[in-house]
Amino acid sequence: MTTLHSGPDSIYDVLGIGFGPSNLALAIALHEHTVRAVGEDGLRIGFLEKQRQFGWHRGMLIDDATMQVSFLKDLVTMRDPTSDFSFLCYLRDRGRLVDFLNLKTLFPLRIEFHDYFEWAAARVEHLVEYSAEVVSVKPVTEDGEIRYFDVASRDTENPGRLTVRRTRALCVATGLEPHLPPGAERSERVWHNSELLPRVDRLTSTGTPVRRAVVLGAGQSAAEAVDYLHRSFPDAEICSVFAKYGYTPADDSPFANKIFDPGAVDLYYGAPREVKQSLFDYHRSTNYSVVDMELIEALSQTMYREQVQGRERLRMMNVSRLREVEAGTDDVRVTVEFLPTGEREDLACDLLVYATGYQPRGIGTNLGEVGKLCLRDDEDALKVGRDHRVATAPNVSADIYLHGGTEHTHGLTSTLLSTTAVRAGEICASLLARRATDHPKADVTHV
Repeated sequence: MTTLHSGPDSIYDVLGIGFGPSNLALAIALHEHTVRAVGEDGLRIGFLEKQRQFGWHRGMLIDDATMQVSFLKDLVTMRDPTSDFSFLCYLRDRGRLVDFLNLKTLFPLRIEFHDYFEWAAARVEHLVEYSAEVVSVKPVTEDGEIRYFDVASRDTENPGRLTVRRTRALCVATGLEPHLPPGAERSERVWHNSELLPRVDRLTSTGTPVRRAVVLGAGQSAAEAVDYLHRSFPDAEICSVFAKYGYTPADDSPFANKIFDPGAVDLYYGAPREVKQSLFDYHRSTNYSVVDMELIEALSQTMYREQVQGRERLRMMNVSRLREVEAGTDDVRVTVEFLPTGEREDLACDLLVYATGYQPRGIGTNLGEVGKLCLRDDEDALKVGRDHRVATAPNVSADIYLHGGTEHTHGLTSTLLSTTAVRAGEICASLLARRATDHPKADVTHV
């Protein structure tokens, strides 16, 4: 059954694909504009999310893990410190404002920040449809001009139900997807770290024995997975495999952190290609393949304590790589090569966890044939304006915004929370400016 929403009174000004923190921040910005714009024509907006409810890295919501960015870099504060969608307003609403202040920290628990996101999402739930998986986006041509996009979404709980919505603009914020090494395949005993908590819960609830687990990776998620597995399976050996000599501390020093300032995006965007690459390379240590020093020290202390006790369960297999993986029914056999000597060690383990990061979803995955309308540079990278709008063919007047996945144009923060509020404000301003004189009267409504 297909439901078509494309009549003159049901054309959207913007449809968001995905409803993680980025498009949530945009929904709030548009909602707040509508509340303030009394007497003005509002925008008709909606967001489509394939999950059944709001969720952000649920598989890594370890109970004692903290955020790596300040709570002030929430969904709104960097855009509008007076917004009542701030983390501080959330704390007040939950009755924990004073208690949080007494902790004297800028970094809340990750589970608490996720609860904050859920709290904010619930306040704009009239703008989003969950269990709506976008399956196609098609251009709509009028008088030789592509003025709209038809977005088809499938109800994940009722796959036979397909809904098509027509929109003047898209905002794509489908986030990142887990990255696995070439040839790696998931199974009951081979996972990506994004599945950590539910997989461990299943093992512990069924009493499945774990004698040895191997974690591949050298970043924050890898170190957290190592620590969590070590605590969850007190009789197991946990092997951390990575090519570095040791974990690299994250550079969160004041001057390096300026790369996450909103002003740094302007500098990065306007810089020559070679300068962009230099900045990216210089400051990778603020975000990629790095670990918080507190966690590094905790793991080191654990290893030393086990040496003293004569029972070493935590094993760092540094300067090493996985060379072979053979997943069986009851175990996984891996071959680890120590790179300086070429010596190889075969390990039989019960779990192999790939903590090998994430990668942006290709625009073709989200937009299909519409992706062919987007312009690219000499290196086949998307051309994106400073307002996060993708450059398109001359006959396209409908807009496509990317809320993330623009490191090549906007820098390190394009997929991070650090500038999410500001980025949402910029997209909101661009949408309003481009629709100021050319859209039918419509209020912000249910999707």
